[in-house]
Amino acid sequence: MKHKKSVFVAGLFFIGLVFALSFTVSCGGKTEKQKVVLTVQAEQGWMPYYKEAVKRVEETHPNTEIKLIEVGAFDHLDRLDATDASNKDVADLFAIPADRLYGLAENEALASIDSKKISSELGGWSNFDLGLGGNLKIGNEYLAFPLNIETLITFVNTANAKAQGADYTKPFELANQKDPATVLLPLFDAWYGVAPANSAAIEFLGKKNGTELFSDMVMEFKDLPAEKRAAIETIYNYWKLNYENKTPLFDADAGWGYIDKEFSNGNKGVVRLGGPWDTGSILEQTKGNLVIYPISHITLNGKPILHWKGGWGLAINSRIEKDAEKYALAEAMIKEIVNPKYAVDFFKATGKILENVPAETYAASNLSDTEKAVIRAVIESYKISPARPLFKEWGKVWDTWRNAVLSWNSVNPKNAEEAYKELKASFDAMMANFKM
Repeated sequence: MKHKKSVFVAGLFFIGLVFALSFTVSCGGKTEKQKVVLTVQAEQGWMPYYKEAVKRVEETHPNTEIKLIEVGAFDHLDRLDATDASNKDVADLFAIPADRLYGLAENEALASIDSKKISSELGGWSNFDLGLGGNLKIGNEYLAFPLNIETLITFVNTANAKAQGADYTKPFELANQKDPATVLLPLFDAWYGVAPANSAAIEFLGKKNGTELFSDMVMEFKDLPAEKRAAIETIYNYWKLNYENKTPLFDADAGWGYIDKEFSNGNKGVVRLGGPWDTGSILEQTKGNLVIYPISHITLNGKPILHWKGGWGLAINSRIEKDAEKYALAEAMIKEIVNPKYAVDFFKATGKILENVPAETYAASNLSDTEKAVIRAVIESYKISPARPLFKEWGKVWDTWRNAVLSWNSVNPKNAEEAYKELKASFDAMMANFKM
């Protein structure tokens, strides 16, 4: 009897063990590997392209799931700023404008990325660090991977040019303008004001040795190098031309409407600066009477004006940096989003231009002639422009420059040296605040 009883008990034990094991497996216990789940931020218009990229990554990475969070890039960053990187409503992988890099790094929101490895696998860069990739690096760490490049380009209204008798195929020299409406530059806004300044290598705010802040704008006017002094004189004369003709160009509120009005067909506006994002509205203003050139189509004292090597990056949330599988999936998704093979599809969905894809690739596609012209102009403008300053302190320059230039309307300086005094006073105050 004892033998039969022990066999019976052993049988019950075996059945129980099998049941327990099956329960563990069915409930996703340690015996079954769980899916690696990655969340990715995407704007509404990007969703179709991103969904296709997700499919391609999931096909080559078994047992993974990539979930898209549909939200605008800036709204997503507001969410991150209001909380921190651990917030589950903040994606594991997201887009950032380059000028947000330092603030996000300071808040420890960004994981380090092996950008050199990714760039070598994607190909297309002759020198990765000389472009946007190097500008998305702090110290020895790459904290975002290049998503797209941005800079300003030149738009020309051909109908207005012909009516004015202007040869629009040649660059427009700012110093030679007689009619204030021909070249429309809102120079009170530093986003555009840096263009003539960069042409003369004027540094509104820079860093020496990576730490020491400096500004050319605190020098005495007589001590400025001749090229920089001449640039200030041309900027002043351009303001004076508008002031004496009573245009609202140098009015922070009315200036933008004035540019749009003058650049419309039948008016005097021939040339204006803008970004590729302005193309749609400018096409409407000109009714198709439009030619697009690189930024160098406007010169200042014989040199092309220059904007910045700007753009966006893809950043990995710092919370997944130590999760090897999720981090690897994020890197794979980065590579697929900016895969040069799909550069044209990427542009169609997002309007974004890849840094490592030549203009010839886009030119050979089925994009419209206008889109091809925009891409060519952006790439050519980007190549000749300096890197955009990304350190946080540069954010103080916007109002410093704007307030000083707009003050000319009330001060009415009689010459460039008097106008520069207003600029210097404003920049002196900014630099003094950095020392407090």
